[in-house]
Amino acid sequence: MAYLITGGARSGKSLFAEQCASRLASRGIYIATSRVSDDEEMHQRVNLHQQQREQSTFRWETIEEPDLLADRLVDIGKRADEQLLIGQQPPAVLVDCLTLWLTNRLLHHEASPPEMLENEINQLVETVASYRHPLLLVTNEVGSGIVPAYSLGRIFRDVAGRMNRLLAERCERVFLVASGIPVDLKRIAFSWDEL
Repeated sequence: MAYLITGGARSGKSLFAEQCASRLASRGIYIATSRVSDDEEMHQRVNLHQQQREQSTFRWETIEEPDLLADRLVDIGKRADEQLLIGQQPPAVLVDCLTLWLTNRLLHHEASPPEMLENEINQLVETVASYRHPLLLVTNEVGSGIVPAYSLGRIFRDVAGRMNRLLAERCERVFLVASGIPVDLKRIAFSWDEL
């Protein structure tokens, strides 16, 4: 059961995803996709998020995975399947966030043919579609702003939009969080039958 949670920066999507996880399972795995180098501001953000999870009554295991996200989800899914066989409830898995993962992969494939990045996105989408346990994916809605002035920014915006669209098609639920208010997009989605 996969949920896609999107919204703008600081919209409340990560908090909403954490709250969902706590209602879907008794514990969670938090997959952090950021690549923290020498960026002090990013270190502070990561530390704040870690402290908030540690202070929560919901038990989190944090895994840092900036690159091989699909492979990591496959491994976690296999362990969850094994847990079910012995009567244990699998954890809710929260990936935060897909656009940071995409940034990492875009920079990795910057000099490669575009198909290589598309293949990784397709692999992730298929992994999400086949994941059988609670899975929450946080992503940014990046296509609503101005067109970036530089080529790599435009490529990122376009690829992120395609990735989000493909994942939204495969996820059971899709939420847009705006100003801290989650909206269930699939429940209010237009149907061609309405015309």
